[in-house]
Amino acid sequence: MIESTIVLTPLHYAYLIGVIVILAVMVMRRDTPAVCIAFLFILGLIGLKSFTGAIMTVFNAILYAGKEFMEVLATIAMVTALSKCLKDLGSDYLMMVPMSKIMKTPSVTWWILGLTMFLFSLFLWPSPSVALVGAIMLPFAVKAGLNPLAAAMAMNLFGHGFALSYDFVIQGAPAVSAGAAGITTTGILHQAWPVFWVMGIVTVGSAYLLNRDEMEGRGLRLTIQTGEADTPKGGNMALLMAILTPLAFVGVIVLMLVFDLKGGDATSMVSVTALILMCLGAFLGFGKDSLEKVTGYVTDGFLFAIKIFAPVIIIGAFFFLGGEGITSIMGTGFSHGIMNDWAMWLAQNAPLNKYMAAFIQMVVGSLTGLDGSGFSGLPLTGSLARTFGFATGASVPVMAALGQIAAIFVGGGTIVPWGLIPVAAICNVSPVELARKNLVPVCLGFVCTYIAACFLI
Repeated sequence: MIESTIVLTPLHYAYLIGVIVILAVMVMRRDTPAVCIAFLFILGLIGLKSFTGAIMTVFNAILYAGKEFMEVLATIAMVTALSKCLKDLGSDYLMMVPMSKIMKTPSVTWWILGLTMFLFSLFLWPSPSVALVGAIMLPFAVKAGLNPLAAAMAMNLFGHGFALSYDFVIQGAPAVSAGAAGITTTGILHQAWPVFWVMGIVTVGSAYLLNRDEMEGRGLRLTIQTGEADTPKGGNMALLMAILTPLAFVGVIVLMLVFDLKGGDATSMVSVTALILMCLGAFLGFGKDSLEKVTGYVTDGFLFAIKIFAPVIIIGAFFFLGGEGITSIMGTGFSHGIMNDWAMWLAQNAPLNKYMAAFIQMVVGSLTGLDGSGFSGLPLTGSLARTFGFATGASVPVMAALGQIAAIFVGGGTIVPWGLIPVAAICNVSPVELARKNLVPVCLGFVCTYIAACFLI
């Protein structure tokens, strides 16, 4: 239930103006960190009513964002270090040979990559799956002629979008939604399964159809440029690492399933496995120079990760004020995220019937996802689903599913660049450009999902 009436303050209006300005700057294809810093200062000045408070808000927000992103940053650095080691050895070339028999065209490769990411994400969740699929399959996909940006779309939409929003294996997302809505997890998965599938199928299908010509054209040129560049260099050691690397990651998957490792635990398994493989490859391939090689690979990995993350940390610093991060950034006097307050205000003041309630659920879910955390808004959307269901006679499970889909597709994420970092970094593409590519397919998915939900509520 909605506990109390939300009173909007100048801080809320300033934040909303900041969101609109930042999104407008992104649409114009300009960089946004400077704008984010300016609005962080303004929000600190308004909220804490002092010049020093404004300065501390900027610093605390950036520090908070850096801590939140550190796990993903370290994972990307370690996987990148392994990738560089395998490339120097020539093991990456050897690993591509068998896969080249399956990944014959960019289109086939796109679907294989996406479906693999979908299956991995259902059982392991997307964060560790990105590292696994990226380390093992991405080189094959690029070698087959797939544009890296198209590869990032496939991994992102199938994983952080479709699989994470449905989550019918691990059931983390529906469990949070169901708990807040006062229903069972089974109720959401059994009664609302059509809306999950409509969202997933429309999104990935439209993404493929809208980008098919582009992914094939650019991919073919990439193949021509790199087709003869990578050749085996490390002899037997290269072959050994080419065999050992996929076997090691298969072993990691087995351990995750046996010991039910999820989230950060699963990510740490992938990261450290990549690190150990990199050290082993350096020792086997370079002997007395291995100590220096390890240092070089780790340095290159973290430099790459930092290069990707630097602007996103600044952007994320602003949007973390929209969620629970505001308490850590501005103090205990701010217990509710600014964007969460806007979402609740909208729910309280919009006219209600079944169809308007369903629309509001998707808007609220999208708003709560702007902080880049798809799960942070689920307690709110679950609670609203129960409220709207009782008020309008709509299906609570379907309402909860709508909020869950919107929150995770936006914040989980496929739309906001600060939620796209893992996939963008692994594929070495711009997270902002990836967000732009995802925008139309995801919006088409939202429209079709809303229409489908109207027949079910």
